Amino acid sequence: MAYKLYYWPEIQGRGEFVRLALEEAGADYVDVARGENGIATLIDVMEQADRPPFAPPFLKDGDVLIGQTAAILLYLGPKLGLAPRAEAGRLWVHQIQLTIADAVAEAHDTHHPIDVELYYKDQKPEARRRAEAFRRARIPKFLGWFETVLTRNPGGFLVGKRLTYADLSLFQLVEGLSYAFPKAMKGTLKQAPRVAALRQAVAERPRLSAYLASPRRIPFNEDGIFRHYSELDA
Repeated sequence: MAYKLYYWPEIQGRGEFVRLALEEAGADYVDVARGENGIATLIDVMEQADRPPFAPPFLKDGDVLIGQTAAILLYLGPKLGLAPRAEAGRLWVHQIQLTIADAVAEAHDTHHPIDVELYYKDQKPEARRRAEAFRRARIPKFLGWFETVLTRNPGGFLVGKRLTYADLSLFQLVEGLSYAFPKAMKGTLKQAPRVAALRQAVAERPRLSAYLASPRRIPFNEDGIFRHYSELDA
């Protein structure tokens, strides 16, 4: 039975971290909201579930319904061969994923620092201040930590000797930040060569390379988490 992924059809967003894992594993899945009556189906599941997810993305595997990106990947990792077998290893991958989630949330808040219900144009001065601090301090801190993790785990991966979903998620984080802040990331990645190398290695994996070049990969845009506003990358 195919996995059913529920996420908004016009953006990569948090759902893309799950898509990357499913694509890398060659898993059979349906991106429900991108099909006919997809949004209505997504909303219907949220409204009728006994344990309703707070928001997309969420995944359905038979009778199992899981919300929150990190929780979905914690569930999928062992099933897709993208997590260590030992509990300690699985928890370490999960910890890295939660740190990536923190970075994603901070990236989002650069363009919506006051209120997610307001438009970007209604909070531009605050966004400029938030983005400047994010570029100057937070991006280097996050990437510096990932660089340390890679340094202490020889072999090119974040955990162990094989690719995990954390590697895929770090790839997506770097891709998103490079779209949103190309000037800042150009310099920061020079200080994180192992992160840059992992990004390239993931992009060249056969299944991922095919996915990234396909229509299934939704382009970055200014409706998602990672948005490019030139004034925020000054």
